[in-house]
Amino acid sequence: MAEDSTVRYSDKDLAEFRALIEEKIDKAKKHLDLLKSSYMNDGNNGTDDTSPTFKAFEEGSETMSKEANTQLAIRQEKFIRDLKNALLRIENKTYGVCRVTGKLINKERLKLVPHATLSIEAKNMQK
Repeated sequence: MAEDSTVRYSDKDLAEFRALIEEKIDKAKKHLDLLKSSYMNDGNNGTDDTSPTFKAFEEGSETMSKEANTQLAIRQEKFIRDLKNALLRIENKTYGVCRVTGKLINKERLKLVPHATLSIEAKNMQK
């Protein structure tokens, strides 16, 4: 364990988590760029010459897809922010410590949810 008496992951573990999180941030940013570009391109998908009835329907679904894309983009931005906060916790060597129990969060959980700040035990206490 660490030289001080606090519970934390080793520097080697933290380095592994950092690599995992940085990879997830890269993927998330690419996904966000795709969402934003599809949102920008939603304006014209070549239906200008179709019948008025179909056009009205098309505009309705276009509005819905813009709203859906916006919601996905907002969620993706929050995910990226959460991952960046996890990197800060790695810097502070507090990464992987449950903010409720003070115990280490299970490694498998962190691999699946690298921005987790609660252990399963603490999460279950919230229910």
